[in-house]
Amino acid sequence: MAPIQMVDLKQQYLRLKSEIDAAIQRVLDSTAFIQGSPVREFEENLSQYTGSKYVVSCGSGTDALLAALMSIGIGAGDEVITVPYTFIATVEAIALLGAKPVFVDVYADSFNMNVHQLDAAITPKTKAIIPVHLYGQCADMELILDIAKKHNISVIEDACQALGAVYTFSDGTKKQAGTMGTIGCTSFFPSKNLGGYGDGGALMTGDDSLAEKLHAICRHGSKERYLHQYIGLNSRLDTLQAAILQVKLQHLDEFIEARQTVARYYEEALSQIPKWTLPIHSEYSTHTFHQFTIKVNAQYRDDIRKYLLDKQIHTAIYYPVPAHLQLAYQYLNYCEGNFPVSEQLCKEVLSLPIHTEMTTEQLQFIIQTIVNCPL
Repeated sequence: MAPIQMVDLKQQYLRLKSEIDAAIQRVLDSTAFIQGSPVREFEENLSQYTGSKYVVSCGSGTDALLAALMSIGIGAGDEVITVPYTFIATVEAIALLGAKPVFVDVYADSFNMNVHQLDAAITPKTKAIIPVHLYGQCADMELILDIAKKHNISVIEDACQALGAVYTFSDGTKKQAGTMGTIGCTSFFPSKNLGGYGDGGALMTGDDSLAEKLHAICRHGSKERYLHQYIGLNSRLDTLQAAILQVKLQHLDEFIEARQTVARYYEEALSQIPKWTLPIHSEYSTHTFHQFTIKVNAQYRDDIRKYLLDKQIHTAIYYPVPAHLQLAYQYLNYCEGNFPVSEQLCKEVLSLPIHTEMTTEQLQFIIQTIVNCPL
């Protein structure tokens, strides 16, 4: 059997080849490579899909986080609360603006923000909370929003891994990831559930004035050409990427369902192996399974990974070092032991291959290989 990759973008492209090639050719024919009509069309269609009143596209998920914080005035002396168990971009965006990242730990089972630590982390300098919807499942937004409202602070959702996930509030109201807070951010990195063929991102908001400001910030702070109301970014979604994403957005529900099917296969097959802890399904959120991440004994994690790689099964570790222990953030004066759950997860997590093109034969081989694992 050929090596089993974490993601198979080649096979997905071949399945959609005629649609994508035609979309790219239309852009080439138009030569409108920056801010061509597909950009606005994609924003409108993503707005309809998510239920967000406004969608503002940008150059990457990292830029989305940065622009979101800029739009609410985050700067030097401010504090923004997030989690240390996340991709570094979440923290990076805060630090780039001179604000202080303040961490709360995550839950050991859902990998998402421990909401019960939020109140204690809030100070008079706290201006925003960034919950991360990790691996494709929403953090507990109802409680986060309640706390934020009580303290009159903004909520910026890092939904870069969870586009399409649906959160259910206690009153039965349903909203998509990225549409519940002040602003939601998402990424179109190629491996994402909705991925382009390069970098890309988007912001979602229901606030009229914030939408206008975000649009300007991502275009050098300009509402009108050569007139600059804000300090901004050069962060635009390329027309080619918008055209590709427009095609793939029509298949997003299909992509999510395919990932959920793979996850169910793993869950059914691995549920009887006590040494492998499977991801939970939160009662308040659907799971889009950007990653299928298990926990194994830290003592054997790296040996298990090597065993699987020897059988040509690729795995990944998201993430090997929490943000508070990264060299770049030593100035925050956190140390080992400050966030024990995040630190332990970094030693235990292992993500198995999951993507839209996985075959039953591949899944059977992975499961059989795991069952035969001597560790």
